[in-house]
Amino acid sequence: MPDFDLSITICSWNTIDDLRLCLQSLRDAKDEANFEVVVVDNASKDGSPDMVEAEFPEVRLLRQDVNLGFTGGHNLAVAERKGTHAALLNSDTIVHSGAIRSLMAYWKDHPEAGIIGPKLLNPDGSLQFSCRRFPNPVAAAFRSTFLGRLFPNNSAASDYLMQDFDHDNPMEVDWISGAAFFIRKEVVDEVGLLDNSLFMYCEDTDLCKRAWDKGWKVVYVPDAVITHAIGRSTDRIANKMIVRHHRSMLRYYRKHDVPEAAWIARPFLTVFAAVGLSMRAGIFLTKNMIDALKRSLKR
Repeated sequence: MPDFDLSITICSWNTIDDLRLCLQSLRDAKDEANFEVVVVDNASKDGSPDMVEAEFPEVRLLRQDVNLGFTGGHNLAVAERKGTHAALLNSDTIVHSGAIRSLMAYWKDHPEAGIIGPKLLNPDGSLQFSCRRFPNPVAAAFRSTFLGRLFPNNSAASDYLMQDFDHDNPMEVDWISGAAFFIRKEVVDEVGLLDNSLFMYCEDTDLCKRAWDKGWKVVYVPDAVITHAIGRSTDRIANKMIVRHHRSMLRYYRKHDVPEAAWIARPFLTVFAAVGLSMRAGIFLTKNMIDALKRSLKR
């Protein structure tokens, strides 16, 4: 028999202050379920692992000499978990009171739900669009680009973000954010873990897609609330993350969208996705370069 009903796994890379708050919120929730917390430290240089050992001795710490990324770190923790089910949690999250209890109760009443996720809030209390429809190249073209600014009311981006949904009721969704991602044991056994070729980004989308393909449901559960401060570690290496994000997007399209298209259209879709995503990444990288130049000129 497993030692716990749930293993909550956290990957940390130089987020000592956020990680401390996250672990404290989990300590405060210790009576809500029988769970363990496993922290994978991806070779942090800010003293994170020492802080965990000193301040949270109940947490199981897996120190790494290299950065395994979001995917590699969570796969390691899930493989070595001592709990029945698994929950992936970002280090820049704060779990609200009752969230874990609500998610475990939903699982008990809905055995068809293979992957579930809570309502995510930004630090200012506003809604974070954490449940979404599966991505497509058209939505990517309008999402956070000049096209989106030119056409702010475009349906492609709003449909992708599910802005037509009030986010106050449970709902089956295409995928949920890996920032807070609860995976039933049977999904881990049948579908597998995160795709190691997706070092970071799209790994949550990919796993939800594979779960749906196997007949499992992915459900958004807003009774559970978690605050998520997006990008606390990745913002430090923004340009590298832009490249990795778009590389993962291309791999996702090649893995799922292209094979589902008519065979005659597959080569064109592959080229279209590669060119479009390269241009999109180039726009973001150029903007960052211009912003950096402006900042340097002001000094």
